[in-house]
Amino acid sequence: MRILIAGIAFLLPFVINSQTLSGKVLSQEREVVPFAAVTLNNPVDSSLVKATITNEKGLFKFNEVLAGKYLLQITNLGFADFKKEVNYTGKSINLNEILLVIAAENLDEVTVLAEKPMVQVLADKTVFNVENTINATGTSAFELLRKAPGVVMDNSGGIIVEGKVGVQIFIDGKLSILQGEDLMNYLESLQATDISAIEIITQPSSKYDAAGNAGIINIKLKKNKSLGTNGTITAGVTIGDFARYNSSVNFNIREKKGNLYGTYSNRFGKSTNFLNLLRTQSGTRFDARTNSIYDRNSNNLKLGYDFYASSKSTFGLLVNGNFNNGFVDNNSRTPIRPVGNTVNDSVLVANSRSANTSSNINANVNYKYADTLGHSFNVDFDYGKYNSDRDATQPNVYFNGSETEVLRENITSQNTPIEISIITLMMDYEQNLFKGKLAAGFKLASVKTDNTFDFFNRIDGQSILNVDQSNQFKYNENVNAVYVNYNYKWTKWNLQMGLRVENTYSEGNLLSSTQNEDARVERNYTNLFPSGGLTYQMNPKNQFAVTYSRRIQRPNYQSLNPFEYVIDELSFRKGNPFLQPQYADNLKLSHTFNYRLTTSISYSYVSDFFAQVTVADGRSRNFITTRNVADNEVINFGISYPKKIKEWWDVYLSLNAYTSNYKANSPEFLPVRQETLSLYAQNTFSLPKEMRIELSGWYSSPTVWGGTYQTKSLGSLNLAFQKKYFQDKLTARLAFNDILYTIPWQGTTQFGDLFINGSGGSDSRQVAFGITYDFGRDEIKKARKRKTGLQDEQDRIE
Repeated sequence: MRILIAGIAFLLPFVINSQTLSGKVLSQEREVVPFAAVTLNNPVDSSLVKATITNEKGLFKFNEVLAGKYLLQITNLGFADFKKEVNYTGKSINLNEILLVIAAENLDEVTVLAEKPMVQVLADKTVFNVENTINATGTSAFELLRKAPGVVMDNSGGIIVEGKVGVQIFIDGKLSILQGEDLMNYLESLQATDISAIEIITQPSSKYDAAGNAGIINIKLKKNKSLGTNGTITAGVTIGDFARYNSSVNFNIREKKGNLYGTYSNRFGKSTNFLNLLRTQSGTRFDARTNSIYDRNSNNLKLGYDFYASSKSTFGLLVNGNFNNGFVDNNSRTPIRPVGNTVNDSVLVANSRSANTSSNINANVNYKYADTLGHSFNVDFDYGKYNSDRDATQPNVYFNGSETEVLRENITSQNTPIEISIITLMMDYEQNLFKGKLAAGFKLASVKTDNTFDFFNRIDGQSILNVDQSNQFKYNENVNAVYVNYNYKWTKWNLQMGLRVENTYSEGNLLSSTQNEDARVERNYTNLFPSGGLTYQMNPKNQFAVTYSRRIQRPNYQSLNPFEYVIDELSFRKGNPFLQPQYADNLKLSHTFNYRLTTSISYSYVSDFFAQVTVADGRSRNFITTRNVADNEVINFGISYPKKIKEWWDVYLSLNAYTSNYKANSPEFLPVRQETLSLYAQNTFSLPKEMRIELSGWYSSPTVWGGTYQTKSLGSLNLAFQKKYFQDKLTARLAFNDILYTIPWQGTTQFGDLFINGSGGSDSRQVAFGITYDFGRDEIKKARKRKTGLQDEQDRIE
């Protein structure tokens, strides 16, 4: 720690008096040009010195510019590039008005907008600007992901990107600590109207954690913009089978020396779900049909403060929390009869109720140093705490075939508290080197989990602890990593290459009254993760890129627990302590034409792919577990194209066609090969009097979920309206989601001699209404965006 403090003190800059270089960018028609890219470059080798963008009024300003000669360059879609040599003497200079000339070629293809395009395809990522889609009304972040380019949601809420599973979810550059049902609950409580953009990074550099076969999805929350105070208040209602309510407020208070910002949002109300599983096992047919009602209350809180010690140094403190409580009522009925018979032997009725509370609190302390010569130094210290407590009552009542007589019953209950703590320390350093940019850093992460499973038998109205069915599973893991990355630009080429080294040490201990040969599992392994990319700007309209990365997907903590978790009388869940990580090698070639049409082809090979499988246990019981079952090969072809048909009509199209080939390395796993087409299309119509209409939809042809379920096609058609009032301060939106009710899924799976024909869905056909009011000043400089050190180890909590 002394070395760390000394290093920070050494790098703290002296506060110096600075002058500015500023100007205003206009079109030939003397209209302001917002969001234009403005850069100061070295006139000798064109290397970047500083960069910024114009604000809504077309203004730009550079601070802390050293005296010297520079090449000022301004670029914006639809305009010819502007270049001018500037001799800066060290005194403040205002270049006044700078006029951009409209590009002479293909003027019918040029679109000049005062707002960001809905989709931006950049060299290293695809950006889905959610604030420009009115169909986000009344929807959550979870539902919004279905509309993101190249993203497909499977029947369990899993996320598939360009045909690959294993994506990492970031919130404002910080990886979520949640996964599974807890992550879904959080994303459902996060309102789409609080989101500014979704970034899809399929080939992360070595600076990022190596976890996540499919890359990263970063959800960027709205921030406010310059000195002063402003914010947004939102309220809405969504009506499916029940009404669900949501509201949020965010604020930003920025002064010259500090910035205080925060957000609060909630979601509460009921929703419904159904799951049908027709299982054939050992000549017997089990037709389980379950209807569920979820009653959830979710609250999210975020509070941060940045202190600007100087123009180069910033200290930050950030605390955020997610708090959930809810109830789930499951009504399940399972007729049982031999295959070929039309009369039931018996019927299992299992109507259960569970209550769950959870809290997830994270704190981050950050120091950031950056100067005008390309040096930057960043330190993050994070602490995260996750707690969950779930109580479930599971009655199992067997009736005769006609359901007139009770044959037997077995009533059980479970209490399953979970506690997880995470500590991380991360350092990053960057500097210019050999006309390029060198980056290096390290990360230390420690994770401790404590999972308790108490199983009770209900006898004569009393709950008796069953010590043979109860256990405690403790899992500790340390992941230590170092990385180096280099980025070099010359003429029309841009080369990026990096290497990340990660060492993982883990120890799992099962404490129970019964003997278990898997009671302790210890691992220690080191992996190399190279990454790189090469882009070529052939001419202003054609850009080519090729990228490569190697990734790892570690098992979720709960999936390693070897104990049996009873679901009902016939089913239980069992972890696999010998589950191996899966590794992915990803290669992608892309081409962008005219800054709009992007086509790509990618190849991914995943070794030791692990999937959730259902395994037969005797003649009537089965259990769900996770196993390394196959090697997975994915070839994906993608197209992304935004097009302005008329001044009042914008269209966006995203298409991905991919082949998934699962090559079995388990004798019980049946090899699967599937061709899939996923499509998203959106039409936006701008009408007089601040009225907009949006018609959108997505479609996914038959696909493979988790390597085991072969599912049929599904999709959604959506319609939304928007109207603004009071000088755009108040926005009202009305949306109709899944109009044709085509989101529910159907699929089949087979593992060994067990076969399941399943279907499921929720009350996805909805009507949503929402209003948003913006208060305060219209222009506030954005709160500092920074990611913290809680990385891939957070994303593996269920």
